[in-house]
Amino acid sequence: MKLGLVGYGFGGRVFHAPYIEAADGIEIAGVVARSADKIAQINEQFPGVPVYASLAAMIAAGEIEAVTVTTPPETHKPLVMEAIEAGLHVVCDKPFAPTLEDAKEMVEAAKAKGVLLNVFHNRRWDTDFRTVKSVIDSGKIGDVWRVHNRMDFDDWDTLEAGPGGGLLRDLGSHVIDQMLYLFGPAAAVDAQVDYVDLPEGKTDASFNVHVRHKSGVHSYISATKINYFTEREIRVYGSEGCFVVNGTDVQARRAIAGERPINDPEGWGVEPEEAWGTLYTKGSQEIVPSVQSKIQDLYTEFAKAAQSGGTGPVPSEGALHTVRILDAAREAARTGQTVLID
Repeated sequence: MKLGLVGYGFGGRVFHAPYIEAADGIEIAGVVARSADKIAQINEQFPGVPVYASLAAMIAAGEIEAVTVTTPPETHKPLVMEAIEAGLHVVCDKPFAPTLEDAKEMVEAAKAKGVLLNVFHNRRWDTDFRTVKSVIDSGKIGDVWRVHNRMDFDDWDTLEAGPGGGLLRDLGSHVIDQMLYLFGPAAAVDAQVDYVDLPEGKTDASFNVHVRHKSGVHSYISATKINYFTEREIRVYGSEGCFVVNGTDVQARRAIAGERPINDPEGWGVEPEEAWGTLYTKGSQEIVPSVQSKIQDLYTEFAKAAQSGGTGPVPSEGALHTVRILDAAREAARTGQTVLID
């Protein structure tokens, strides 16, 4: 499958291009970029791949079957709709859409056109998260009662500023999606959202969201970028024990350092032993080796689904529910009331 990459900023360069390159059954056949420095980066990393000034120009060239949209969030909807109208399959970066109504419009347009629309919730392929899923699936902690999913960064510089940005729609899209993927749809949402005043406007920079799932599990999901420390932890409590893991986000670290998964297919997504989790059960503490996971599998699965008529690794219908929970969290934080989900 020939895919066009729309945008080559930090996300496109670090979190999309290397994984598309390493995936099976898919290749980068064009990139939309305008600035001279980005064009130079593309020519260096992907020599011979054409660069276009706009999505319209890339569509007109007639060389692509799908696109990834990895531009600023406020541009997602018009670009996704343009690609769908052209009959292209689409991977849309998170946050999927600024509002639930926008998300619904995009999903309906894809259905009407008969193309596949997926969302880049790549943290479903984080090694710590995949390890948590494997422990839950093993039954060793029994029935899951509650999960604490925390991701804190000392990282003011990457906070998407202004009322249209914020940490909840950015990182929150990922960590909330993780819990919905594991435990199913939400029945109710409570939240605390903390704001800072920046030149671009009031910006949410820290949050704590409580999701009561229809399955009966409770998820406590929190993150910050402004409290001057970095720590990642997932704790799962169940009827037979507890599992605790502090992953190092090894794939992101290596990608940011400029490493490419295509150059290390066997060693990619392997966490060091110090990041392995611990399973606590009656009379036992067991170190659980981290599951190897590869973000490029998202693109491999997307290409297969687009060609076979499948739903893909992150169907947009599920992403709709994530957007609904993000909206509910904002409402719950604003009103101080629990928001019930239909």
